[in-house]
Amino acid sequence: MFTGIIEETGTVTAIKSTEKSIQFTICARRIGRGLKLGASVAINGCCLTATKISARGKDTLIRFDLLQETWRRTNLQFAGPGSLVNLERPLRANGELGGHFVTGHVDGLGKIIRWEKSGTDHVLDIAAPLEVLRYVVFKGSIAVDGISLTVAAVQKKSFRIWIIPHTFEVTALRERKVGDAVNLEADLLGKYAEKFLRQR
Repeated sequence: MFTGIIEETGTVTAIKSTEKSIQFTICARRIGRGLKLGASVAINGCCLTATKISARGKDTLIRFDLLQETWRRTNLQFAGPGSLVNLERPLRANGELGGHFVTGHVDGLGKIIRWEKSGTDHVLDIAAPLEVLRYVVFKGSIAVDGISLTVAAVQKKSFRIWIIPHTFEVTALRERKVGDAVNLEADLLGKYAEKFLRQR
């Protein structure tokens, strides 16, 4: 379980296809401290398992083995060496829940259709699949590339987010542009509420 509060951005260093998986290696600093093999890390909101960890100066190289299903369903398929990715370790039992409950299971890919500065902030419009958009509500929460964000408006086929300067500066959003794909995870509470109401 994650919260959508990004700890740092890492850099993709290598992507290698094998018969069994796709080896995805990143370079990180903060989250690498004390990280153990088998630990979970959310990369752009996708929960992955660390399969190899090695030191590189003050940084840490961390490898993850992705299944083809994960590769197809996330925007990691569009990353390359040098790409920035959002990183977050799982929530500790005594940790602070600063965002919302994020599982690290990506529901679908969205597409940036507007991304521009407005005053000191940025406005971000994302076209989303209907199976994700059905759970998006005004002032509700959604994870975009693993970032816990508040929905500012909902349109027929898209939704709007306002990005404050801090979020822009400390996440990989600063690399994004119109046309880019982003990982979307709808609020878990909405999914459960829908299921319970259906059963009734």
